Amino acid sequence: MIDHISVQVTDPAASAAFYDRVLAPLGGARLFERDGGRVIGYGRDFPSFWIGPADTGGPAREAHLAFTARDRAAVRAFFEAAVAAGAEVLHEPRTWPEYHPAYYGAFVRDPDGNNVEAVCHAPG
Repeated sequence: MIDHISVQVTDPAASAAFYDRVLAPLGGARLFERDGGRVIGYGRDFPSFWIGPADTGGPAREAHLAFTARDRAAVRAFFEAAVAAGAEVLHEPRTWPEYHPAYYGAFVRDPDGNNVEAVCHAPG
């Protein structure tokens, strides 16, 4: 159902560096930039995840973003890239049987405090 999603960030350069690193193991890359790199679209074939500067005022609210991984190794590579980028660890890679028996995911915080996950639904 979702074609694309965008989140506001307080420091576009820091967020871009984070997402450049953690989306690469999942096959994601920068596909679009405008406004001098302040607005960036990431994806595999087309931009489906966007970041841009927070300019609406008011407090930020945590978002949960889950990115699809092709296999469990990609989930682990995402997690390792996030840790290397200085992300806060929420949950190390593991199976989450409360979601379904093959659900394998890892969760970290991005520079703006969002809960970012990589998930693989294939049996291990």
